[in-house]
Amino acid sequence: MRVLVAEDDAGLRSVLERGLREHGYAVDGVVDGDAALSYLRSYTYEVVVLDWRMPSTTGIEVLRSMRARGDRTPVLMLTARDTTGDRVEGLNEGADDYLVKPFSFAELLARLSALQRRPPLTLAPVLACGDLTFDPATRLASRGDEPLNLTAIESGLLELLLRRSPAPVNRQTIALQVWPDEADAVGSNTIDVHMGRLRAKLAGSTAAIETVRGFGYRIVPG
Repeated sequence: MRVLVAEDDAGLRSVLERGLREHGYAVDGVVDGDAALSYLRSYTYEVVVLDWRMPSTTGIEVLRSMRARGDRTPVLMLTARDTTGDRVEGLNEGADDYLVKPFSFAELLARLSALQRRPPLTLAPVLACGDLTFDPATRLASRGDEPLNLTAIESGLLELLLRRSPAPVNRQTIALQVWPDEADAVGSNTIDVHMGRLRAKLAGSTAAIETVRGFGYRIVPG
C-alpha cells in the first residue's frame, strides 16, 4: 500500500515515514503542499496524510484541489487546530478523517486501518485467492488457518497481487507500489529475489504466483 505523507516538520515527517515503512507501507514524504500536488498528479496513492499548515500551498488547499478534480483518495488531516469549527471545515472540504497534534503513532495507524476498510479503497474487507488471505487493515496473511510470517516487502507484494488478481501486474507498477524508492527495484533482480522468497513461504498453498514473461507477475488459484 502506497501512502503520501505531506508534513513540513522534518522530525515528525521522518518519524511517520519510518514508522509506516516498518508496518509495511510504501511511503513518499514531501515538505509542502506544492510538492504534494506534484506527487498526486504523478502517482496513485491509497491514502494521503496531509498536514493542515504547510508552506506555499496548505494542506486544506491541497485537499480542495484534489476534490475539485475528482480525486477521491482517502485523506487523513493532521493539524494543531483543534476547535470544532476547524474540524468541521476540514471535513466539509472532503477530509475523511482528522487527527489533532500531538497524537500517538498507534492512533494514526488505527485511523489509517479504518480508512482502508472503507470502500472503494478495498474491494473486500479481506483479500483472498485460493486458501490465501490478506487483511489490509491488520497486515496479516494466512494460508488456510496458518499465519504467514512475511516481511514488509513480501506483505506489499502479496497485497498488490491479490488486489489485481487474476490480472498480471507489470514490474514498473510493482516497484512503484511496493518500494519506497522505485529505482531500488527497477533495472535489477530485486523484485525477482523478493518474489522468490514470497513464493517459498506460500509453498503448499492452493494459490500460485506465476511469472508473466516480459511483463511481471500474477497470482491465481492453483
